[in-house]
Amino acid sequence: MIDKKPSVLFVCVHNAGRSQMAAGWLRHLAGDAVEVRSAGSAPADQINPVAVRVMAEVGIDISGHTPKILTPDDSEASDVVITMGCGDVCPYFPGQRHEDWTLDDPAGQGIDAVRPIRDEIRDRVQALVDDLLPTAS
Repeated sequence: MIDKKPSVLFVCVHNAGRSQMAAGWLRHLAGDAVEVRSAGSAPADQINPVAVRVMAEVGIDISGHTPKILTPDDSEASDVVITMGCGDVCPYFPGQRHEDWTLDDPAGQGIDAVRPIRDEIRDRVQALVDDLLPTAS
């Protein structure tokens, strides 16, 4: 895996808030050094507009992304799978690194409640980048 670009899959139920913000942060912080995926166990019709707004506040545009259904292929193709409340529906494949991030769900919350969620996700993604790409830090 030394010569292979690491791949990360972020999974939450609706793939409309937490996982989309995490994917946006990872793209922003790691550039093209990491392959980024996100998906949901029961995807929404669109990304949470409040999540889009709070990410835009920090210069990250996630408005063009759409919620996607979690597939076993997406999971199997990922080196790291980060779950955010998707429960037992998240597939597991041997040899993968799995983490479950307990984060508040931004669904139905106002912008002032979503900003701290965005910031916590940023901190967790930065730690992930530091771990996956230690020479880039």
